[in-house]
Amino acid sequence: MLSLVLTVFFLHVAIFLVNTVGASTVDGLLWLLYLKLPTSTSQTARKQQELKRQVLEQKHEMNSTSSQDEFAKWAKARRRHDKTMEEYEALNKTLTSEKSSFDWTVKIARWISTNGLKMFLQFWYSKTPVFPLPEAWFPYYVEWIVSFPRAPLGSVSIQVWSNVCATSIAFAAELVGALLVQVAGQKKEHKEDAPVGAEGIKAQ
Repeated sequence: MLSLVLTVFFLHVAIFLVNTVGASTVDGLLWLLYLKLPTSTSQTARKQQELKRQVLEQKHEMNSTSSQDEFAKWAKARRRHDKTMEEYEALNKTLTSEKSSFDWTVKIARWISTNGLKMFLQFWYSKTPVFPLPEAWFPYYVEWIVSFPRAPLGSVSIQVWSNVCATSIAFAAELVGALLVQVAGQKKEHKEDAPVGAEGIKAQ
């Protein structure tokens, strides 16, 4: 079982990733994964895609048929297109409703498993020291601050540790991002300053 130190840390990593990637992106990926499962919703989605393909094919057939010279053939193609389109819109409406319900369920589950869990841990372990400070290393006011609000004096409270994790993860992400940008810039400059090849010399 993970210690309280690692639990809080990994929880903040998860919260940071969700906030960075974007909740809508996460919801979209989970929806695509859900459609891969053998459920009635996935069957509806496959049927919708099949009808969408049929609608496009029938529309192409209808457009390639002259409504004046081949009216009977055009009218028959139009009826097939309208019928398929009606079925497609009905399935699309059903799928949209199911996706809306799925999104709400995912949002609730995501909040409970991230911010909700964080609030619960901070309440439940408010008096539990996350880890003790080395004895006599810090002055009284420092020990009081890091134990705020309810942890024993001389220890780090879960609220303080939670804030440290959130700040450290955000800072580390910014640092890594800046380093990646710098490395990419150096590679670009190196590529631009590379010696001209034989073909380039001849062209000059």
